Amino acid sequence: MSELMSDAINLMLVGMGFVFVFLVILVVVTITMSKLVAKYAPEPEPVAPGTPNTNSTASNDAQLLAVLSAAVTKYRSNQKK
Repeated sequence: MSELMSDAINLMLVGMGFVFVFLVILVVVTITMSKLVAKYAPEPEPVAPGTPNTNSTASNDAQLLAVLSAAVTKYRSNQKK
């Protein structure tokens, strides 16, 4: 084999080795972070499916109705011109 070919193979092996090591480190860090978050992050409080929060739902509905009314009014005013 020529010297150029052996240099190319060495470079390929070093590059593939670097990528492999990086991916192994990435997997280990991801697993560690997942375990830490599961251990220290608080669990969300379960909400009963039949009982929505009436205060936030009412305010969201009122806000949505106002936005939709403004959009319809704007659309109709543009159509008359």
